[in-house]
Parts: sequence; structure tokens; C-alpha cells
Amino acid sequence: MVEDQMHGSIFVLLKRFVESKYDYSTWIKLLEAAEVTHNTYQMHNMYPTSELFAIVQKASAATGIAAHDLMEAFGEFLVPDLLLVYKKYIDPKWRTYEMLLNTEASMHGAVKKEDNRTTPPVLLVTPKGPNQLIVDYYSKRRMAGVAVGIIKGIAKYYQESEQVQVTRLTPIDAERVQIQVKFLT
Repeated sequence: MVEDQMHGSIFVLLKRFVESKYDYSTWIKLLEAAEVTHNTYQMHNMYPTSELFAIVQKASAATGIAAHDLMEAFGEFLVPDLLLVYKKYIDPKWRTYEMLLNTEASMHGAVKKEDNRTTPPVLLVTPKGPNQLIVDYYSKRRMAGVAVGIIKGIAKYYQESEQVQVTRLTPIDAERVQIQVKFLT
């Protein structure tokens, strides 16, 4: 069986996340604790997804912060970089609601177009009226914490954090996770 691989950009951004919250030596300690034998990740290479989980598990053990909470914080951290990289696929008139409605077609489509080796999660976003979306996250990687963080990060980016309420409707560690996004008026 072939081991699942993840795009190097996620690892590069995870390193940046760890360094922004802690420092470079923390990153090196996490790699050592996770028994990762290389010190660097290259942006356009592919790496075993198991390495990402090992690093996050070691970070969770070292900080006492639950792995899904770390993944959520990481997801929120990713947003400015993701929106910068994929700017050409984003309508400047969009806000949080429209961005979420168009993520699968625009953002994930762009990710796959940029590098066909990538396998982002499948997101089905269903409007439930003008003030609510249901986001169905599907991924065998079970990284819905990152998706929740990205949703919160998008709301923060558009300065709508106070008006956007994000609630997980199903367990965070499943392959399919439902996330309710309410827009308070």
C-alpha cells in the first residue's frame, strides 16, 4: 500500500507556524521527537502525511494543547498566505460567506491546477438561508481542525470575526465532519 503524501507547502507553513508561536529550536526539537530524519521541507516536494501527524502529536504532548486545537490554530495561521498565493482566483467583492461558498471550485480547483499531485479535502458548502452555511468536510486524513481554523481565519481576514460563528456539528476527528457557519447580523 502506498503511503499518503502531502504537498511540501503544508510542511513549510507548519514550520513557519511553529516558529511564529515558539522558535526555530522548537521546530528542530519537534522533528527529533517525531523521528523525522531531515531538517527541511521543500515547497514543491511531497512528503508522508504521517510526518505531519507525528509532528503535531509531539507538539500536542509538549504544549498540552489538544492536537485538533493545534490544527485549528494552524488553519487560521494559513489564511493570509493562502489568500495571497491564490489571489487571482478570488473575486475582490467576496467576503467570508462568498469565499466559503466558492472554496471548492475556486481555491481547491486552483490548488489542483497548480500541482496535480495535491489532494485537498472535498468541501460541500450548502447555504441554509442568507445567514448560515453548512460545510461538509470529507477527507481520509481527518484534518477538519485545519478546516475550522481556515474558516475562522477567513472571517478574521475579512474583519468579520465578531459576526461569524463556527460550530462543529460532528466529531472533529472523523473523515466526514459537518461545520455550521452562522453569520450574525
